[in-house]
Amino acid sequence: MFKDKVLLVTGGTGSFGNAVLRRFLDSDVAEIRILSRDEKKQDDMRKRYNSEKLKFYVGDTRDYGSVLSAVRGADFIFHAAALKQVPSCEFHPLEAVKTNILGTENVLEASINCGVERVICLSTDKAVYPINAMGISKAMMEKVAVAKSRSSEKTIICATRYGNVMASRGSVIPLFAEQIRADKAITITDPAMTRFMMTLDDAVELVMFAFEHGKPGEIFVQKAPAATIRTLAQAMCELAGKPDHPINEIGTRHGEKLYEALLSREEMAASEDLDEYFRVPPDLRDLNYDKYFDKGETKITASEDYNSHNTTRLDVEGMKSLLLKLPFIQAMARGEYIPPDE
Repeated sequence: MFKDKVLLVTGGTGSFGNAVLRRFLDSDVAEIRILSRDEKKQDDMRKRYNSEKLKFYVGDTRDYGSVLSAVRGADFIFHAAALKQVPSCEFHPLEAVKTNILGTENVLEASINCGVERVICLSTDKAVYPINAMGISKAMMEKVAVAKSRSSEKTIICATRYGNVMASRGSVIPLFAEQIRADKAITITDPAMTRFMMTLDDAVELVMFAFEHGKPGEIFVQKAPAATIRTLAQAMCELAGKPDHPINEIGTRHGEKLYEALLSREEMAASEDLDEYFRVPPDLRDLNYDKYFDKGETKITASEDYNSHNTTRLDVEGMKSLLLKLPFIQAMARGEYIPPDE
């Protein structure tokens, strides 16, 4: 479906964008566009990949004009541009609103106006039962995507939601690796915290599945294993050949959850099980409020959410096997050093 097509990745200089390039540069896609604010990262990518298929657009999703110039002529869009760090969004919530919500509105409006075929918006488990500004802004992003999908006749708009992407920029795994390498104690907030674990390749596969199978307004979730933060830290110590490396508990940070949910109870009741994935249909009710009072759902009463406490739980050995899918962890296990971004 990508043969001779133009693919745009917003926020494409991040970890997800690099994974997309590794997947598509040698395919028969005609052109891959990268829209981001960071000209330095764009220049690094230009030199690293050295491909005529790759086109760069310096711009910000907050600005409709810069979005429009990148969207014109695109067939497919991966919308990955976002503020993703919980602490920074917590202290600067309006910045999260401008990028994650209003930026998404700009991308979707430009996509509809330019006749883009499909747009996939990338969301997070923190959007389910959100307790922090980042999660709230992502939950609103999903609502914007579903609302836009209702009025879009030609452009199919879907979303994917996933948990912790291992070794993505700003995630805890590169931090742990650097602490081990520097012979400093690993710092964990709460050892009992659980988080979903998936690789960048898994994230790309989830988006690809949504592209191929998604209908307007649907949200797709991959069934992912989870691990406690203690298990993750211990697995990394053992892979580094330092099983007794010190691990210090520093306490929960502001805005952190004990566990993450990928599907709410209501979504779980309505979802379709697709073996490796869940498909969540959009809520297509209108503003006829009588339906909210007259009709309930017994399925919802019997359901529970899908979270990192009740999914498959990895032990230390299982966590080590998953970590070894990462090239820089493979190098760490050999006693070598490769930066996580490479």
